[in-house]
Amino acid sequence: MIVMDIKWISPLGDGGLYVLNTGKWRTFRPVIDKEKCTDCATCAHYCPVQAMRKDLKDKDSRLYIDLSYCKGCGICEVECPRKAITMVREEVM
Repeated sequence: MIVMDIKWISPLGDGGLYVLNTGKWRTFRPVIDKEKCTDCATCAHYCPVQAMRKDLKDKDSRLYIDLSYCKGCGICEVECPRKAITMVREEVM
């Protein structure tokens, strides 16, 4: 039997689920410069936890980072061809 803590489950699209919110322990978080970003989705391709999102129902939607899942690894910053992503230190609570 598998037991899950419900607070760690969140919806993903049509009927899917992401289990285990992994974004709570990162030290750095990515910030997208909307002026530089061309929405090429290179960052989404390389993100190991698929933290890059886009609302597919909205044709004008831009990529954004779901910080609930982002681990702050910085791969998106390194791979962005436009250098539109910068890693910034998280504030200490």
